[in-house]
Amino acid sequence: MNRIALLALLVLLVPIAGGVACAGPAVRAADMPADDSRYSFHRTKDGYVRLDGRTGQVSACTRKGTGWTCQAVADERAVLEGEIARLQGENAALKKELIARSLPLPGVVKSDPPAKIEDPHLLPDAEVNKAMAFVEKVWRRMVDMITSVQKGAM
Repeated sequence: MNRIALLALLVLLVPIAGGVACAGPAVRAADMPADDSRYSFHRTKDGYVRLDGRTGQVSACTRKGTGWTCQAVADERAVLEGEIARLQGENAALKKELIARSLPLPGVVKSDPPAKIEDPHLLPDAEVNKAMAFVEKVWRRMVDMITSVQKGAM
């Protein structure tokens, strides 16, 4: 094979081989029933990544001397859920404190309706109506003049 053909073959085969290794099909554990689709496994360089379809938890599974072990991967979702739980606890404590001091609990936050802001550059309604009447009167006179010119030209 000449060098160009070999290079073309490598260019075609390397991405295909890389795609097969990186994005291989999901593999089921041997001890799982065929109808249980809770976990899906994807091959990695060091073992498998396990995705829990119910909770969304991701674990890295590696082969040890005694068998396979899976350890949960750090997840931002767990951090967010922890912060939500902390804020909910803090909110409950604040409500208890308000009740202990005989203060009303805050309801839904209501915003005041926006105040009507008058623009000093806008004309009052009476003046706008007067201007519209004037424009209408001018328009009618202009239409009458055009009509009379057309009748005179015939």
